[in-house]
Amino acid sequence: MEPIPREDLVALCADRRRRLLAKLGDGLLLLRSGGEQIRNGDVTWSFRPGSDFYYLTGFPEPDAILCCHRERVRGRDVVRTVLFVRPRDKLQEIWHGRRVGAQRAGKLFGLDEARPIDEFWTALPELLAPHRRLYVRLGDDAEFDRRLLATCAASAFTLRKRNVPRHPELVDPTPALADLRVIKEAAEITAMEQAAELTSRAHVAAMLAARPGLHEYEIQQVLEGVFRAAGSRRNGYDSIVASGSNACILHYTENDRKLRGGELLLLDAGTECGMYTADITRTWPVDGTFTNAQAAVYDVVLKAQLAAIRQVRPGRPWDAIHKTAVRVLTQGLVELGVLRARRGGLRKLIADEAYKPFYMHGTGHWLGLDVHDAGAYYDAAGKPLRFRPGMVITVEPGLYFDPSDRKLPSELRGIGVRIEDDVLVTRGDPRVLTASCPKTRRDLAQVFAARAASRRSASG
Repeated sequence: MEPIPREDLVALCADRRRRLLAKLGDGLLLLRSGGEQIRNGDVTWSFRPGSDFYYLTGFPEPDAILCCHRERVRGRDVVRTVLFVRPRDKLQEIWHGRRVGAQRAGKLFGLDEARPIDEFWTALPELLAPHRRLYVRLGDDAEFDRRLLATCAASAFTLRKRNVPRHPELVDPTPALADLRVIKEAAEITAMEQAAELTSRAHVAAMLAARPGLHEYEIQQVLEGVFRAAGSRRNGYDSIVASGSNACILHYTENDRKLRGGELLLLDAGTECGMYTADITRTWPVDGTFTNAQAAVYDVVLKAQLAAIRQVRPGRPWDAIHKTAVRVLTQGLVELGVLRARRGGLRKLIADEAYKPFYMHGTGHWLGLDVHDAGAYYDAAGKPLRFRPGMVITVEPGLYFDPSDRKLPSELRGIGVRIEDDVLVTRGDPRVLTASCPKTRRDLAQVFAARAASRRSASG
């Protein structure tokens, strides 16, 4: 499933490299795809290239290194790009799959040159020589960092009579890359729309399949079966299928409990389309009917989410969604009898973070190539960044009531509710990419009515 055609991706990546180097300035950019990692024994984890590397190259294979820089040609800046890749290897390809190879990589991915990865360390001194600045991220691989610095030092030693620095100025390109990635291009939004639509369909399929007596992993099977059947190769993250009080564990992934009637099921899952992920959470009753207490909690969370989504407008500080959600949730906790009004009213409860035992996480995060996508949240002065058109953020308030908290009303204990959507910042009203996934109690009731009718029909 590749919603961005290859020729479009090639052009996008070239433009991204141009814009990034214009932002960074003169120097050599060096970026790695990452390598395969051992899972256990001689089995590796399924490989996915680093998101920054993929954003600039579209190249999907491991053990690749991008080198690019600007140079002045006939009065204009031109980006020169070299990609080091694994060579073709008939035996390895028989065992592990086809490789692009250096001969084809340049043409297929719009690069000036591609070379075998084995040549990287011998070619690096020549690539570095014209540059006083190296844009590279250290800290991911200690051995790579050691060899890089040793190469720099060896190059400096050959010029020791000139008393040159032992290495160029090292600058981490991550902030500049993140500033580009946080604003989504039209093709990226298309990919995210497809991921959102497929994820919505999968959530509905899970709602239709659920019934008391099934296990959480059986709901996961239905959900992820929809992903795979549509051609999505992987999830954006491990699916959270949390029934009953498991919903009070924010990143629950055991997914092995049996579903019970009278309980809620919290499903937090998203799939990738063309490397871009969706992120949806829905919470609904296993047997199709909310108890009074569940409905009361659900209504508070949904009210908070809808109010927070309205804050996703250009020029608003990004944390307005959290402040809005906290205000609605705190008022809801008072109405539920969980919190008592204090002198100073709602403002005092919020200042004291009285809501924190029941709402302990933030309300949103950037979304894109990563589920917690690149992009700053605060500027150098510590002020929250403001929404700009093209940003995509999740909006996901929740309430969680510890099943062992004897201070809580008994009917609330063990209830966990979270509702999450993916929201695009436009020039006007926010656009909910995941709007097709039911979330109002009325819409959920229609899904469960359809489920009941289908089962009656199947039973004759």
